[in-house]
Amino acid sequence: MIPGCRPDNPPQVAHNAPSVCPLQTRGVAGSFPPGLGSNPGHPVPLGFVFRSRAKEEKAHADKATVTDSKQTRHPEAPKGRPTPKRSQAQTQRRSVANTSMTRKEAAKRQRDERRAAMERQRQALASGDERYLPARDKGPVRRFARDYVDSRFNIAEYFLPMAVIILVLSMIRVPQLQNAALLLWLVVIVLIVLDSAVTGFRLKKQLAERFPDHKRRGAVAYALMRSLQMRRLRLPKPQVKRGERP
Repeated sequence: MIPGCRPDNPPQVAHNAPSVCPLQTRGVAGSFPPGLGSNPGHPVPLGFVFRSRAKEEKAHADKATVTDSKQTRHPEAPKGRPTPKRSQAQTQRRSVANTSMTRKEAAKRQRDERRAAMERQRQALASGDERYLPARDKGPVRRFARDYVDSRFNIAEYFLPMAVIILVLSMIRVPQLQNAALLLWLVVIVLIVLDSAVTGFRLKKQLAERFPDHKRRGAVAYALMRSLQMRRLRLPKPQVKRGERP
């Protein structure tokens, strides 16, 4: 029996011819016989023969990058990227700060900012600082209207105390006092209307002369409403004295 031949499948040979067993092949595409090579009896995988060197080099480069990123950079060594501008760095820090802030912290910050703005506005109403005044009080036209009213003696500013006196007189059950209170009420209303009409006419003329190119709409009504308030209760606080020209 020839080694390598299976006994259940004997070779068929011709008469007077040497008995030869055909070689059984294994491996890649049947190119290697079973008794040859450094690893006899084991086929060679296709992946080992056609292995890609590009994937191995890429994996090796990724490992090197990860290893290098963990190492500390020398202070004098180049960074490998351009230095960002100051505005870009501030924007990045601001975005990081905003994203890291919780909802409760953001609400607290808004309340603090609102409280600070109201405090600045209160101080501006007391000192007349134009930067932090409300929108209805800003501008040179509104400032002149305030100064014009504050520099005059206005009957309308005594409307509130007069109204209190008239109300007290009308509650007394004396016909003469009630009639006097009614008459006094009519006189006060007429005087306030006349004084307000004169004040509005003169103020409108002054505004047209001093501020021809500015927006003057609503300035006269703003001044008349201010004249109805008592001088010490007006906001912003008066910046001129009585009799002083604005």
